Amino acid sequence: MKMWLLFSPLLLVSFASSLSEFTWHRRYGHGVSEEDKGFGPIFEEQPINTIYPEESLEGKVSLNCRARASPFPVYKWRMNNGDVDLTSDRYSMVGGNLVINNPDKQKDAGVYYCLASNNYGMVRSTEATLSFGYLDPFPPEERPEVRVKEGKGMVLLCDPPYHFPDDLSYRWLLNEFPVFITMDKRRFVSQTNGNLYIANVESSDKGNYSCFVSSPSITKSVFSKFIPLIPIPERTTKPYPADIVVQFKDVYALMGQNVTLECFALGNPVPDIRWRKVLEPMPSTAEISTSGAVLKIINIQLEDEGLYECEAENIRGRDKHQAKIYVQAFPEWVEHINDTEVDIGSDLYWPCVATGKPIPTIRWLKNGYAYHRGELRLYDVTFENAGMYQCIAENTHGAIYANAELKILALAPTFEMNPMKKKILAAKGGRVIIECKPKAAPKPKFSWSKGTEWLVNGSRILIWEDGSLEINNITRSDGGVYTCFAENNRGKANSTGTLVITDPTRIILAPLNADITVGENATMQCAASFDSALDLTFVWSFNGYVIDFNKENIHYQRNFMLDNNGELLIRNAQLKHAGRYTCTAQTIVDNSSASADLVVRGPPGPPGGLRIEDVRATSVALTWSRGSDNHSPISKYTIQTKTQLSDGWKDAKTDPPIIEGNMEAAKAVDLIPWMEYEFRVVATNTLGLGEPSIPSNKIKTDGAAPNVAPSDVGGGGGSNRELTITWAPLSREYHYGNNFGYIVAFKPFDGEEWKKVKVKAFNSKGDGPYSLIAVINSAQDAPSEAPTEVGVKVLSSSEISVHWKHVLEKIVENYQIRYWAAHDKEAAAHRVQVSSQEYSARLENLLPDTQYFVEVGACNSAGCGPSSDVIDTFTKKAPPSQPPRIISSVRSGSRYIITWDHVVALSNESTVTGYKVLYRPDGQHDGKLYSTHKHSIEVPIPRDGEYVVEVRAHSDGGDGVVSQVKISGASAPSPGLLGLLLPALGVLVFLEF
Repeated sequence: MKMWLLFSPLLLVSFASSLSEFTWHRRYGHGVSEEDKGFGPIFEEQPINTIYPEESLEGKVSLNCRARASPFPVYKWRMNNGDVDLTSDRYSMVGGNLVINNPDKQKDAGVYYCLASNNYGMVRSTEATLSFGYLDPFPPEERPEVRVKEGKGMVLLCDPPYHFPDDLSYRWLLNEFPVFITMDKRRFVSQTNGNLYIANVESSDKGNYSCFVSSPSITKSVFSKFIPLIPIPERTTKPYPADIVVQFKDVYALMGQNVTLECFALGNPVPDIRWRKVLEPMPSTAEISTSGAVLKIINIQLEDEGLYECEAENIRGRDKHQAKIYVQAFPEWVEHINDTEVDIGSDLYWPCVATGKPIPTIRWLKNGYAYHRGELRLYDVTFENAGMYQCIAENTHGAIYANAELKILALAPTFEMNPMKKKILAAKGGRVIIECKPKAAPKPKFSWSKGTEWLVNGSRILIWEDGSLEINNITRSDGGVYTCFAENNRGKANSTGTLVITDPTRIILAPLNADITVGENATMQCAASFDSALDLTFVWSFNGYVIDFNKENIHYQRNFMLDNNGELLIRNAQLKHAGRYTCTAQTIVDNSSASADLVVRGPPGPPGGLRIEDVRATSVALTWSRGSDNHSPISKYTIQTKTQLSDGWKDAKTDPPIIEGNMEAAKAVDLIPWMEYEFRVVATNTLGLGEPSIPSNKIKTDGAAPNVAPSDVGGGGGSNRELTITWAPLSREYHYGNNFGYIVAFKPFDGEEWKKVKVKAFNSKGDGPYSLIAVINSAQDAPSEAPTEVGVKVLSSSEISVHWKHVLEKIVENYQIRYWAAHDKEAAAHRVQVSSQEYSARLENLLPDTQYFVEVGACNSAGCGPSSDVIDTFTKKAPPSQPPRIISSVRSGSRYIITWDHVVALSNESTVTGYKVLYRPDGQHDGKLYSTHKHSIEVPIPRDGEYVVEVRAHSDGGDGVVSQVKISGASAPSPGLLGLLLPALGVLVFLEF
């Protein structure tokens, strides 16, 4: 009988004894079938460091431990390397979790770990520390007042009470809770010691201050007694230099942490704070607070290690401070152990490698006990080696665990799961490997037979170490029945298969080398002979990569019209298609290959190594290296340029004008001075223009004095005693240098009214030529008189009319009215301009019931003259805001009678003086307008269609809101019929006949 045996020690634990007294009882030979799914413990949850608040009302703390295992694991806990007495009422177990009731700092603070075990072995969890957190209150003593001269710096000490852990956050109360001071460039609260720093004290700092301390770990806050701060006034505050009083120390940080550095200085004026990393760029994740006092590096990395500096500076002086950040790293696995099965008697190297800073050390546990340090190698393993292993990598920052189960396999050879193939095919003249892969442990010895003949290693036959049989230079006589025998100290087994010899596959028509031009087609032939009992396929590869005809069907096609032929057609060949093509004819037994080269001639490839040298104002020297000529000699090169003024690349003028194909240097000439350029080089051969080189870095040519004169010089007019001169500015390409500008020269010509003008450009390199001379007319004087007899008439709540008397001067072109509301500033005045022929102007969109100021001035192209006296006036109250409510629309004979309620104006509105009624066809804006003091009106019945009657109240402030009703010209119903309709319609009307 063949049996698959899996051995692992059975762990029996006596909980009454200490771990050091555990004994192992190994039961070898208990049959474990191949279907056995048992496995040792695998942690799914492990204890973590826990802080228990001493003032907690919960009364218990839980440390978690959960493992997956089959059979189900048994759990045990240890504290400070001693057993946790689970029989005590103070402890209880929930699954694998340890619950401590009424935790006591003296008894329960310490390091805990959990053990999980079953009959496959035992594993030990990571260690977790249970600590007790507290934050004592501040002392009850009053804090003395602090007196500081205004302009001087000061510090208020927090002096936090005793606490654990040391992860406090600090804020300062001002006068009462919850008013906290906000930090700015002048005030800073250190999160290192809690102190409040004020760069220079102001009178507004007076008040009572209290240090407010919070512990996030135990969610508790306390605050100190108030400290009175009394600024002492100074007649003049004296400046004093920056003095850094908050300084950061050397920091040891773990990779991935956020690191915070604090730097704050006293000084008057308030110093500015700058940060830098000495001799290196700042980390990309560095953040500086708004005030500049805090540098925070997010997710710090090893390359962020270095010397950091903060500098504080004001007008009186500067101060610097430096310290280092050392970045180290928690252990991290490079390679760790996994569950492993090995044959009994074999050797095992179990790699376990970790990285970190400092470099971690490696130690091993086996079934929870210390076992080994460093690299682990096991030789000639026995059942004693089975169990649960743990590799621990640790440095000063912590430890990581890798857990794995080692199973030792013992099994007589069996082919049940992997028998030999019943039929093996091999080609005549070729090579075959017949596999023999039984399951067995330890590794078996192998032997082979063909029929009744035992096989031994020779020139054509080789029995591999893993049991496979290799036969070379196969002949027809090698066909037959082959048997593999496997034997170890557990038993023996064999398996048989038949070797069938086939005709070999051979290439009979090989592809030939081809030479074509870009865009042409090429044909690669390929035909083969093969065993007729097999199927033949052709595989094409290009430069070693198999061609996927589904993806490459644009350029690659196969000829399916020929039997046993794999001809390849390459359509519209490109440069990238040049290379070696290999045809492989293959069956399931063997294959044969043949190759040919395709040359594709085309335009040149891009030149390389482009360099710019000897940069001058109008020329540069270029050098490059020769690119691929793609099988056609390079005839010439072209230099191309691009600037910010051009949309694309343009051919440059060169020296020499024609750059021969054997040259690798030339000059670009006739360039624009002080212009940013990019260059590239393109090669040409008889087949066309090639690909351009990679563009050069941008360079700027040297500057030169301008050589182009401005054009379109003109002007004239302008303000009084000014001369306006205009010209067309030179475009950027003609600036030729920095500090670019224009020089304007002018002189009188034929009297006072005319000037001769010319303009030239200049830059830091010199002056350009003058423009042509232009003659322009100088400006006229502004009016010198103010309009008189200015008057204002109030038209409504939003309109007034302004009138004036003209000035006598002939040079007036228009009049300007300025007006502004009394509650606005004069600078916000509105302006209205009218022609010099007008004597009045209407001002609209004014505010109701508002005082306005108005003035008028005369103007021409030289400006405005003096303004008139300021006139003030009040707009009227706003018109009624309520619309008339139409209460009836009654037809009476040939007319309609429209009636509405009286509109009562509000206290801030103009009194109603009457009503306006607009009678118009529906859809039109014009109609007949009526005015009335009554609350009703008669209008004609429309002859056809519908009409709209609009009613609005009228007042001194203007017209109010509109109400409207539609009336129709349809014939009226008879009185009898109307009497029947009215009750049904529920309409109340007034009838008059």
